[in-house]
Amino acid sequence: MKGAVTTPHPLATAAGMAVLDQGGTASEAMIAAGAVLTVVMPHFCGLGGDAVWLVVDRQGVQTCFLAIGQGIDRPIPAEPFPTRGVGAILTTAAVVSGWEHALKHARVTMGGRAHWADLLSPALQLAENGFPVTQSQAFWGDFRASESGDWPGFGAIFRHGNGPLPVGNVLRQPDLARSLRAIAADGAQAFYKGELARRIIDGLRAAGAVIAPADLALTSTKQVRPLALPYRDMTLLAPPPPTQGITTLEIMGILSRFDLSGVKAGSADHLHLCVEAVKRAFLDRGRIADPAFSAQDNMALVAQRLDRSAQDIDNALAMPWPHPWQHGDTVFLGAIDAQGNAASVLQSTYFDWGSGVVAGDTGIIWQNRGAAFSNDQAHPNAFAPGKLPFYTLNPGIALKDGRPHFVYGTQGADGQPQTLSMLLTRLIDFGQSPPDALSAPRFLLGRTFSDSRDSLKLEADISPETLADLSARGHSISLIPAHSPIAGQAGIAQAGPTGSMAWHDPRQ
Repeated sequence: MKGAVTTPHPLATAAGMAVLDQGGTASEAMIAAGAVLTVVMPHFCGLGGDAVWLVVDRQGVQTCFLAIGQGIDRPIPAEPFPTRGVGAILTTAAVVSGWEHALKHARVTMGGRAHWADLLSPALQLAENGFPVTQSQAFWGDFRASESGDWPGFGAIFRHGNGPLPVGNVLRQPDLARSLRAIAADGAQAFYKGELARRIIDGLRAAGAVIAPADLALTSTKQVRPLALPYRDMTLLAPPPPTQGITTLEIMGILSRFDLSGVKAGSADHLHLCVEAVKRAFLDRGRIADPAFSAQDNMALVAQRLDRSAQDIDNALAMPWPHPWQHGDTVFLGAIDAQGNAASVLQSTYFDWGSGVVAGDTGIIWQNRGAAFSNDQAHPNAFAPGKLPFYTLNPGIALKDGRPHFVYGTQGADGQPQTLSMLLTRLIDFGQSPPDALSAPRFLLGRTFSDSRDSLKLEADISPETLADLSARGHSISLIPAHSPIAGQAGIAQAGPTGSMAWHDPRQ
């Protein structure tokens, strides 16, 4: 059996596949690929961000790593949190901690033998020697061009003259390479307690951020049990709170109450049910928070609501909307190795380009995940030192007969559970191939970073008949381009009897 890797960048996929080709495990492949992504996709993830992992080993043992930075030790801000700049730096960063945790877990449970420095080597070389700027990076650089000129330390790395780096420009990041070299030599502790940690703190403080050495030193990855939901002949896994994994499972649990055998994939019946299930699940999402600070729903409580939510759906009429919108951009990467171990991972700095603040001479952009906290102290997701913020990241694994069958996930904040509802119904209910499921038209409910309307966004390659039928059911529709990047950038890996295969979204 051969292994497979899916990522949004060919250099990251190549790094992950090289690990599998050398007999490495799925988790080890994800460390190498994830490290490369922090270099080649700086607009979506980086060393100054976080990650959420789902891992299932070949024996079917399930685990989840929450590599999430906690709220820093500072007074509770009285004003609404800014989304950019030093005021948005309210949490630490845990992606590096997550890599180390995953490596140790792979050695104990999967027989992993890869060396830490070897896994980080491809990323280090790309940071030092450079790589061509992608269309995705150029798009997001241009999108933020009017504001990024004032971001501390940003322009010297990611701007050229008065504008963003163009497609194909070779981007070298010597400061980031020096940071990666320290981490490769001294392990994750370099990031949290070593000389590099001191330079991170000094750089962030020089920019005006309130962060202390103790904040970094206390950062750790939490290993928890995934949530699980039976769906048709499979079991769907998702990370627990403070992530919105429970939201994805609630959507799929509602859909499980409907017989889709007579429904056509991509029809108005299909999309309407998915949209209405999303609405019901999103109404419950405001309760999600760090369970160490607030009692949280578990799957038993969610299951009690599924029948009621399904009965509330009118097949002929859309529920009125709006609902508060959550922003966020991430990268999804997944792998299944030759032994049948699987890893599903999302890495993120929250918004595109995170806080926009580069930590001094480290080359590290810090995330703005603190902006996901509420400054209402009565809210479950209220800011507190040591607390994990609400998290949109929710990678998934589908088990069949107790073993990994699909590894899946997507970029897209609010869009993540929506995209996953379409992918999973197409894969499981309608038996579509992963390439067909990934390329088919999608929806996105509510506001986006570029459209403030509370409409149902549909990709323009949807059929006219489906469009007319959804409109007749009361959906307020606006069209977005076919294969629009705001409809998610998903990936799927699938285990098979003769080997695994992986695919990534045609959307860029």
